[in-house]
Amino acid sequence: MGSQPPPGYNPPPGYTPPPAYTPPATGVDPRMVTTAFTLDGYHIVRNLGIVRGIIVRSRSVFGTLGASLQTLVGGDITLFTNLCEETRQHAFQRMSEHAAQLGANAIIGVRYDATEIMQGVTEVLCYGTAVQVQNA
Repeated sequence: MGSQPPPGYNPPPGYTPPPAYTPPATGVDPRMVTTAFTLDGYHIVRNLGIVRGIIVRSRSVFGTLGASLQTLVGGDITLFTNLCEETRQHAFQRMSEHAAQLGANAIIGVRYDATEIMQGVTEVLCYGTAVQVQNA
């Protein structure tokens, strides 16, 4: 990581070095995310503002057909349940990454919202307040 070629090394003609490695974005520790406006055992030392994660999803024709068949049987429509859960997880992860980019180590007041943009297309928003906390 970040190593240089040995002294006297001449790369072959036309060689292009690979782009610098950028580690994947990581988010705030999920244990430090809450719907409450406080974290037990910590006090807020800095408010970094609102953070959000947004994702827009549509149902596939096959998923809609499969879910339609599941409605005939009744009970949990697992195709939609799984789609909703996965979508919420992605929105949560995006919010968490947004908070980490701001330097937060916690998120308080987390909420979800969903809006149907058009038939079969839904926006899921996960939002909260990014904060820096320290042990009380």
